[in-house]
Amino acid sequence: MLRDLAGADWPRRAGLAALTAALGAENIRWVGGAVRDGLLGVAVHDVDCATTLLPQDVIALCGKAGIRTVPTGIEHGTVTAILKDGPVEITTLRQDVATDGRRATIAFAADWREDAARRDFTINALYAHPETLEITDWFGGLDDLRDGRVRFIGDARQRIAEDHLRILRYYRFQTRFGAALDDEAEDACADLAHTLKGLSRERIAAELLNLLALPDPHPTLERMRARGVLGVILPEACKAQMAALARLVAAESAQGFAPDPVRRLAALLPPSPEVAETVAARLRLSKAQRTRLVSAAERSASDNDDPKALAYRLSPPLAIDRLLLAGGDGRMLAEWQVPVFPLKGGAIVARGITAGPEVAKLLQLIERRWMAEGFPSADRVNQMLAEELGTSAFKFD
Repeated sequence: MLRDLAGADWPRRAGLAALTAALGAENIRWVGGAVRDGLLGVAVHDVDCATTLLPQDVIALCGKAGIRTVPTGIEHGTVTAILKDGPVEITTLRQDVATDGRRATIAFAADWREDAARRDFTINALYAHPETLEITDWFGGLDDLRDGRVRFIGDARQRIAEDHLRILRYYRFQTRFGAALDDEAEDACADLAHTLKGLSRERIAAELLNLLALPDPHPTLERMRARGVLGVILPEACKAQMAALARLVAAESAQGFAPDPVRRLAALLPPSPEVAETVAARLRLSKAQRTRLVSAAERSASDNDDPKALAYRLSPPLAIDRLLLAGGDGRMLAEWQVPVFPLKGGAIVARGITAGPEVAKLLQLIERRWMAEGFPSADRVNQMLAEELGTSAFKFD
């Protein structure tokens, strides 16, 4: 059952009232995710606004009302209003003049329905009046939202031809909102999956990681694999890796860890650092993401032997990745603070050991003992030092 937007918190934000007063209630409508999520009773963070006003008029009217704006996408008609309770993207109504599946040439329009017709899914083409909150729905989005169905507006193949990324967006939205599959959408995505090759790596990576961040993307990804879609963007994700993802999702849930898209991407890859490096480069992942992916690929069953020692060597986040992927328990590391090894080289030199390789060797030996004993106190470390000095042939000054 859908909620009434009148009971939602976000339409009552003071900044939205100020924006409505500045631009005029009849010139704007709230649209997209805020309307969709508000109707579902889901928390709303970002609010988007559609308007019949041209970008320069939006800027002028906002400036007159003391509202700062940033021309974040002005070539596409988008201006961002900076409000105290969050930025709002304001986009002039548009129509597509030409599209090639990667980018579109647009023209500004004045017809609300025409603007809605160029959007991707019916559930994303719901417009709310800023004062009455009355919903305008030209394409059955309310029924689809109520029924848990993600459906392209008009012909699915035409919508995908306009922007190939809509294939991945369909699977993400279907995972998040869909209770029933739409056969036309499923077939169109499978038939046109090859067009994903023409998209930038960054756009593909962003959509893939957004999908992996959802509570349980495994059924969707398995469907994508079976229909030949996943193989276009991630050929390494074989059936065995899909099973690894399912185990990871279950482990995260059982142990109270939030869904993590990079960790889940690692589950979809074989445990090979070389493969991880290749995928990270292909998807243009950040340095931090690449580091995590490669570290996770180095996992082994022995990681479970001493989780804290693993976390000391790698860092708790990297250790948790490897433990969960290897079927272990990462909960003990969730709040664990990495201890500082209390012995320094100067303390060894002060005991008469000649500065040089012997000091480093002794430091490493005692650090290994310290880790094996579970990171005992400095007193115990000093005792270890005394023991080693008494039994090892180190050079004294």
